[in-house]
Amino acid sequence: MEILTHFSPMLLNGLIGSFLFFTLLWTVQVIRKDAGVVDIGWTAGVGAMAIYAAIIGEGWLPRRILIGGMGGIWSLRLVVYILKDRILCEKEDSRYQRLRAYWGDKANSWFFIFFTSQSLLVVLFALPFLPGANKAQESLSIFDVLAVATWLLAMGGEWLADYQLARFRNNPANAGKVCRDGLWNHSRHPNYFFEWLHWFAYAFVAIGATGFWLAPVGIVAMYVFLVKLTGIPHVERESLAKRGEAYRQYQESTPIFIPWPK
Repeated sequence: MEILTHFSPMLLNGLIGSFLFFTLLWTVQVIRKDAGVVDIGWTAGVGAMAIYAAIIGEGWLPRRILIGGMGGIWSLRLVVYILKDRILCEKEDSRYQRLRAYWGDKANSWFFIFFTSQSLLVVLFALPFLPGANKAQESLSIFDVLAVATWLLAMGGEWLADYQLARFRNNPANAGKVCRDGLWNHSRHPNYFFEWLHWFAYAFVAIGATGFWLAPVGIVAMYVFLVKLTGIPHVERESLAKRGEAYRQYQESTPIFIPWPK
């Protein structure tokens, strides 16, 4: 628990800062009537916490720079993608449309609770950065190399999956069809798989560090959120509703998460 004591001011500041940032984003959604901006807050907040941990950590400086760089670049790429793909180009995500309809006249009040509660998630997903940022070993290890390789694979795979899906959607001839291009022929959600894989990088960096048990939190929590809660279940429901039998056949022939050769 010593590592949590060392980083407790950072975690508290992160919680307060995230609360204020989500309050600002909530104000934006009141004006724009688009609650999708909450996704920007979570992503930017976690990236900021990676950089914060790298700054105040007491571990080897090159490793701290590595952790801050990996977390910061991951966050920046995803924020830009969310802005382009969801906020600036589409109407409000159907998840938030349903919540808005369900809450009715009290939607803004409930959305305030929903937005600000995301501050807890920012702190939760900041925990994997802490052991590596405080790791005392002052030399590059095989685990650091493995972390970088994993991060590059994950970032490249997620970018490629997003690119292949965007290219498919931008072709008018594909209206109403199911994307089976590239990675999407081997997994129904390759973008989510590589997002999950990305969190292994921080676990590899933390091997041998005090408080290593914090590092797998990102792996476990992200898997639960993507596979069991807000990610895949929602997309599967929406895809079945929009594409019907075509998507049902896709489900029968393609793995749901981990890409697998056919």
